[in-house]
Amino acid sequence: MEKITVKIEGMMCSMCEAHINDVIRRVYPKAKKLVVSRKSNEAVFLLEEATDGEKLRRAIADTGYTFVALTSEPYVKKGLFG
Repeated sequence: MEKITVKIEGMMCSMCEAHINDVIRRVYPKAKKLVVSRKSNEAVFLLEEATDGEKLRRAIADTGYTFVALTSEPYVKKGLFG
């Protein structure tokens, strides 16, 4: 499982967060633990499949926001006590 962090510019309000949330859910229907934050200008989610950054970049750009970067790192689920 991978932890995906997407940097996005142009989000100003909670509706902007909702738009990005919808875009990511449309591109990656199996995304888990999706969190979009206008304050940190990023979206973070977990994904079991390989990511297609170009597909996500186009989808975000089509909504009027600016895709800045996508980073991926292995996600290790923490146990009950860390």
